[in-house]
Amino acid sequence: MGALHEGHVSLVTEAKKHATHVVVSIFVNPTQFAPHEDFDTYPRALDADMARLGDAATIIFAPTAREMYPQGHATTITVGGPAHGLETDFRPHFFAGVATVVAKLLIAASPDIAVFGEKDYQQLLVVQRLARDLALPTQILGAPTLRESDGLAMSSRNAYLAPEERRIAGRFNVILKDVIAAARQGDLRAAEGAGIDALYKAGFDTIDYVAIRDAATLDHITALDRPARVLAAAKIGKTRLIDNLPI
Repeated sequence: MGALHEGHVSLVTEAKKHATHVVVSIFVNPTQFAPHEDFDTYPRALDADMARLGDAATIIFAPTAREMYPQGHATTITVGGPAHGLETDFRPHFFAGVATVVAKLLIAASPDIAVFGEKDYQQLLVVQRLARDLALPTQILGAPTLRESDGLAMSSRNAYLAPEERRIAGRFNVILKDVIAAARQGDLRAAEGAGIDALYKAGFDTIDYVAIRDAATLDHITALDRPARVLAAAKIGKTRLIDNLPI
């Protein structure tokens, strides 16, 4: 969605490992924002984004909202499976908006592969499910989360953080590592609860969830008997951050 940082550039770098030509889409998608969310203030810097990409992209596709959603637009994709729970519990509109715009972009570009960051892990699984279910001829690849020196996952929304908020945000990934260590002792629900308590103590204002889930499906699990993931969403002031780590 623009406001590109090194995490975004790493997705382009990954794509270049698999393809001769790389298309980068830049579009702040209105259908994935609820009325009370930050669509109007979401950072937009197309000229800077284009300069950051340099010649790494063969094509930059930066459509307008009217191009993507022409007058009378009335079709939306409904998603299930890994879209259930977590983000959907707090942003019920979100994945329908994501699925619709991603499908339109994949159809327009018809790429052999498309790269999505693991930072938005639930979104990655939703898009992979979308491509399989609609028989889109595109392989959806995940790329590792890039992090700041203190471990904070790179995100365009990090620019919203005031200095003290930024310091608190640096504790996010550290606490998730503690959750993983606690989960390995056997009680997953206790580990999740301890993570929520630790985030509040660190200075986060609202904790939407800390959840340990099956890494492939995001189903609830009761033991670490398969690949798993810890996922979390929390707010500092008005800024909502998400992160996740493999277990």
